[in-house]
Amino acid sequence: MHYKTLATVLCLTLAMMAQGQNKQTFPFAQRGDRTLYLDVYFPTAPRADSACVISVFGGGFVSGERDNELQQSIARELTDRGFTVVSIDYRLGLLDSAKVAENGTLLKMTALFQYCIDIATEDCSESVAWVVAHADKLGINPDRIVLTGSSAGAITVLETDYCRANNLPQAAALPKGWRPVAVVPYSGAILCRASKLHYATPPAPTMFMHGTKDKIVAYKRFPKVFSPTLSGSARIFKEFKRNGYPAWIIRFEGIGHEVASFLPASADLFCGYVDQVLTGRNTTLDATMHDSKLVPTRWTKMNVFDLYKK
Repeated sequence: MHYKTLATVLCLTLAMMAQGQNKQTFPFAQRGDRTLYLDVYFPTAPRADSACVISVFGGGFVSGERDNELQQSIARELTDRGFTVVSIDYRLGLLDSAKVAENGTLLKMTALFQYCIDIATEDCSESVAWVVAHADKLGINPDRIVLTGSSAGAITVLETDYCRANNLPQAAALPKGWRPVAVVPYSGAILCRASKLHYATPPAPTMFMHGTKDKIVAYKRFPKVFSPTLSGSARIFKEFKRNGYPAWIIRFEGIGHEVASFLPASADLFCGYVDQVLTGRNTTLDATMHDSKLVPTRWTKMNVFDLYKK
């Protein structure tokens, strides 16, 4: 390698380490002619418990990248706090022109979104399997993996744990007996084929973060044109509480879909919840929160149909 090139690489590496990050990229699955990759951000001062966070980007199942600005910001905040952070690729179902053409009418929107969520869940499960299989190499504890995501990514992580708890094929790639130590969705939901949201076995402890005015990923439930079983955070938390499953819900009153990108600004809250779960404490919290860093923008006014307007 040329000395100037080597010097550049070393400078870039040192710059990343100075920011608390050292990123490496690995392939984790093959889907037809497409290879899916994940970025692993290593902390300079790892936590003593070797905990890991798998983070899933948002974008309405039509856009987004594992290394976008928000994902990098999430990785920066969490590696600064000692977590190893993994940001993953997944297939974006709304870019599948054949499926969109087949199910693109209002009457078939549920089928189309089910397809999007199913393949994202399959890919998330594959990424978990890869991380668990390479835990020693990554320096993480496979029993201390947190799943988090934003918007479509939040739906994906919730659906991954839902499919795991119900032994559904979308989560078949998950290691046998494994479950996330915690799930933290920012503006998430669950779409289930059954007539009612139900967990056959307990879900992982979950902290729901959602704006009460969210009309993109609905806070309570989506419009009936999708499905009466497409449940937002408020309805899922109600099911958790009814069954005694430990969970927190942080309701951001008067805020819409802005919550989806709030993890970097709420990293201390994220870590406080995860730290408590990692000590084995099971608690339930129902809180309404106001934060000066989170104010309504155009995202509060938008609904799910606005999101897909060309």
